[in-house]
Amino acid sequence: MSYKKATQILPQELLEKIQEYIDGEFLYIPRISDRKRGWGEATKTRQELMDRNERIFADYVAGERMESLADRYFLSIKSIQRIIGQQKREQNG
Repeated sequence: MSYKKATQILPQELLEKIQEYIDGEFLYIPRISDRKRGWGEATKTRQELMDRNERIFADYVAGERMESLADRYFLSIKSIQRIIGQQKREQNG
């Protein structure tokens, strides 16, 4: 989300009408619902987490213990268990 200067975007009469309701405060204008992006679509974060989870599962299948995976990836054992469970479900379809 980025900030835009209202005086550079909105017509003066619309800006004055908005100022009747909110003056000098921040105002969030949500996206149109059919233009909304899902979590992680604007950045590489979603893909990076998917790649990380696949590596965790591959290491687990190769015999690495959950405790060492938790230490290596700075996650709780519960998080490692959740990731492994999700990866198993995805593989089994």
